[in-house]
Amino acid sequence: MEADIKNHYNSNDLTQTIKAALIKAGKPLSNLELKDLSPIDQIHTGGAVASINLLKKASLSHNAIVLDAGCGIGGSSRLLAHKFGYQVVGIDLADKFIEAATFLTQITGLEKNVRFQQGSILELPFKDNYFDAVLCQHVLMNIKDKPRAVKEFFRVLKPGARLIIHEITKGENNHLIFPVPWAKEPGISFLEPWDNLSCSLENQGFESLFCSNQTRAAIALWEKINTIRQTRKPRPNALGLDLVFGGMAKFFGRNMHANFSSNAICLVEAIYQKGYSQ
Repeated sequence: MEADIKNHYNSNDLTQTIKAALIKAGKPLSNLELKDLSPIDQIHTGGAVASINLLKKASLSHNAIVLDAGCGIGGSSRLLAHKFGYQVVGIDLADKFIEAATFLTQITGLEKNVRFQQGSILELPFKDNYFDAVLCQHVLMNIKDKPRAVKEFFRVLKPGARLIIHEITKGENNHLIFPVPWAKEPGISFLEPWDNLSCSLENQGFESLFCSNQTRAAIALWEKINTIRQTRKPRPNALGLDLVFGGMAKFFGRNMHANFSSNAICLVEAIYQKGYSQ
């Protein structure tokens, strides 16, 4: 199963493809800013704004050590280091994502605060009670054994540390339109209702501090994105998700809006704490 998920995200020439696209778009590799990368590395619903607002609610210390679980090409990892000064470790199953994440972090000058490691969140290669926070952002859709992932998050967090969740969950409508960013077809999509996930978290020993259903905001956001794409003149050298996902990326905007609107999927933000008695 993990091999299929890895294949969904991996592209053999990903780093070189991104590098060539940056050069073609006139982006200075010697002085690249995070905003230059936003079209390709803030691909979760809500983008950088959603991540920043959620992290502010978590109230982490300025020297926090954060695990970005399922980091992709490292957009959120770099954002947390740049915006908040955290020390961030990103982990992802796809080795080509890790290669690209390392390259982009180096050319944005954030390698002192961010490092990446290939691996599975079902078997995290970190010691117990190590992190001040785990960011779990648009990751669990690909995880079938969610209780095992939750157990690993719990293990690597310090007592009192935060689990920060920004996840797409299953709605009441069983008809999910593919492709979506996490799956080309149903075989690697493992959505669950939020109630199921919250039960797994509480059964593990996490304590809920904050929870908010952001589905309405997600519908409005994807509608806005689709409108802009339909009315904007073509920009041949612009960066886009096709660099990461290939041709299926052109369907994401339409399908994500339709899936949120039909209640096939929901968007949930939540913050949990590992109890001090653990």
